[in-house]
Amino acid sequence: MSAAKQQSPDAPQPARPALVVAERWRDYQLLDCGMGMKQERWGEFTLVRPDPQIIWPRRDGGGSGPADWKNWDGYYHRHDTGGGRWEFRRPLPEYWKIGYNAGASSGLVFKIRPTSFKHTGLFPEQAVNWDWFSEKIRAVKSAGREVSVLNLFGYTGAATCAAAAAGASVCHVDAAEGMVKWCRENAALSGLDVAPIRFITDDCMKFVRREIKRGRRYDAIIMDPPTYGRGSGGEMWKLEDHLWELLCECREVLCDRPLFFLINAYTARLSPTVVANLLGELMHASGGAITSGEVGLPVQRDGKVLPCGIYGRWEA
Repeated sequence: MSAAKQQSPDAPQPARPALVVAERWRDYQLLDCGMGMKQERWGEFTLVRPDPQIIWPRRDGGGSGPADWKNWDGYYHRHDTGGGRWEFRRPLPEYWKIGYNAGASSGLVFKIRPTSFKHTGLFPEQAVNWDWFSEKIRAVKSAGREVSVLNLFGYTGAATCAAAAAGASVCHVDAAEGMVKWCRENAALSGLDVAPIRFITDDCMKFVRREIKRGRRYDAIIMDPPTYGRGSGGEMWKLEDHLWELLCECREVLCDRPLFFLINAYTARLSPTVVANLLGELMHASGGAITSGEVGLPVQRDGKVLPCGIYGRWEA
């Protein structure tokens, strides 16, 4: 019997990959990019950071060094041996706040802090996913159903805050204690101090397996798995070896009528089609629909779109 005949007639069929662009921001802008660097406005401060996707030249013919970019407050210099360091033109606060006041996730506030590994604690392109699942949570809540969300590899908790603000109870899991603390701070800044959020520092695979044993179930799952990583007890994570295994475990903690399953990824090792295929195999008995593609940010200077990662979405 062919593979097509073996599938359930209601099995979700992935749509063609699509690009979705986070273009509703007011406190954040991708001002310009070229020659491996991007210039961004984070509230009142402008930062210049490297990005390996930016292999095209700058339109004005400028280079990529500090002298070639005007009006920046912080510039991240890459080291040839890995890592790098920040250069600041003026003293910056230890952290500052920006808000997302558009779409279904309006009213979120996040702590921004330049870290030693070039990040700021927020991936603004993910706003497209916040709006997508926030609308779904609100629609189900308005129909009288409570929604519980499991957020794995939750980082500093932007997705956790968005889901909680939409009315869901959320379990936020990350192996890094500092990231979980940052999530607590973002929740407080967003007025979610007393929201039903569980903050868990743990290895994601081990945590999900314990949840299975405890009989706990969730209506939706969000995950942002890294290419490589280590759990809180030193457990090694490798995307190609462990992602499918984790997805199978996650299927066991989904309720009988799941709402959505969202996978984000920032690695070139996965394509949107691969993520869609994984979700198709995982959710083949649940019907629903699958979409996948890239998330991106609009470049203010010339209208380009900077691709920033991929997503796969299953929805009931």
